[in-house]
Amino acid sequence: MTVPLVIVDGANVVGSVPDGWWRDRAGAAVRLRDRLASVLTTGLPDLPGPVEVTLVVEGKARDIPQSENGVRVERASGSGDDKIADLVRAEAATRRTVVITADRGLRDRVLALGGEVRGPSSVPRR
Repeated sequence: MTVPLVIVDGANVVGSVPDGWWRDRAGAAVRLRDRLASVLTTGLPDLPGPVEVTLVVEGKARDIPQSENGVRVERASGSGDDKIADLVRAEAATRRTVVITADRGLRDRVLALGGEVRGPSSVPRR
């Protein structure tokens, strides 16, 4: 059995919690990266673990370091949405691929590529 892939739209998920993230985008992305480690084993509410987790970062958060906690960081050189669509395109045909975002445009793209979408509340944000 292939391990499902969970792709997290970092900018969208960080932006879903009004905790002052805009003052330190990179710091907010690091905190999210670290909180996502629990998803590796527990999975999502309707997707039991283990799962692979990829956090897509862009802009000022693009340079956050990889971590040894198992969450892979993918840096978008341009649009984070384009990077996520590329990842879904590459993975959805061979394994279950779930994107965490509230972005309606990205949601439509992901569904058209054969992926699934869950909202930001599906992952630990605080």
